[in-house]
Amino acid sequence: MAFMTSSHPLSTLADQSVAALGEHGLVTAVTALLAAEPDLDDGVLVGPGDDAAVVRIGGGEVLVSTDVAVEGRHFRRDWSSAVDVGHRVAAANLADIAAMGGRARALVVALSTPADLPAQWALDLTRGLVDEAAEVGARIVGGDVSAADQVQVAVTVLGDASGPVVRRSTAQDGDVVAVAGRLGWAAAGFAVLSRGFRSPRVVVDAHRRPQPPYAEGPVAAAAGATALVDVSDGLLADLAHVAAASDVTIDVRADAFAVPEPLQAVGAALGIDPMRLILTGGDDHALAATFPPDVLLPPGWTVVGAVAAGASVTVDGVTYEGSQGHQHFG
Repeated sequence: MAFMTSSHPLSTLADQSVAALGEHGLVTAVTALLAAEPDLDDGVLVGPGDDAAVVRIGGGEVLVSTDVAVEGRHFRRDWSSAVDVGHRVAAANLADIAAMGGRARALVVALSTPADLPAQWALDLTRGLVDEAAEVGARIVGGDVSAADQVQVAVTVLGDASGPVVRRSTAQDGDVVAVAGRLGWAAAGFAVLSRGFRSPRVVVDAHRRPQPPYAEGPVAAAAGATALVDVSDGLLADLAHVAAASDVTIDVRADAFAVPEPLQAVGAALGIDPMRLILTGGDDHALAATFPPDVLLPPGWTVVGAVAAGASVTVDGVTYEGSQGHQHFG
């Protein structure tokens, strides 16, 4: 996940906690400090505000992104095997590169762990990381190990783009909104596990090992996508980032989504609206993009809405009631 940008007076932050400020408020404050640094000719082409930064190194451009996964917050060892955690953590990072229209090439991993963690768990974690990276032809090339009170896995991914890099800030009035990949499956798995169940197995597996549509990022870029984002926190929440960065309104059509049977089953069993899972559930790492209306969409993409003037996200023309997606410190 990359830094988002907005305005937030630094002078008002001295007495606020991180929880009171919120994830995006904290990121805004950090971004403001970074923006205050001298403007250097350092080859930074894209800084905070997208799924990955873009830096010119030598004669090429490198995409860079980083994420940290914390035990008890992003994964639980009683819910997922170490191999599962490796897949899950790698997927979150690899999807960031795909969301810029690029391809991941290398990852470095930092593992912080209690001293009594079984060594086999760390090796199995590595196997999951390696296998997920191999899905896109990337490799683990280094990292670090440190002691900590709980397991934490921090991954930095490096990639490149053979075509144009697609940002969040370039959606245009009149564009269509489309998605590639699954939505709501990982959230359904989380809901099931949180209630102490292990079925439907397909959604539990989706929580443990996301299936991001990595190849669709470069495909969307080549097809002329005007904006692109990784759906990590929820479709509405992440489209809100695009809307804010591009200064547009994005309207999502609820009838554009077919509700898969496993999500219907979870909704019926747990009293959850399955459409809420689709619209606000994160961790599937689907991709959402905007395209000019005259573009022939690639086969893996489905139109789910439209872009108009303004600066908001709506569903069927109406402000969505409740949370739009996951919020840290919430």
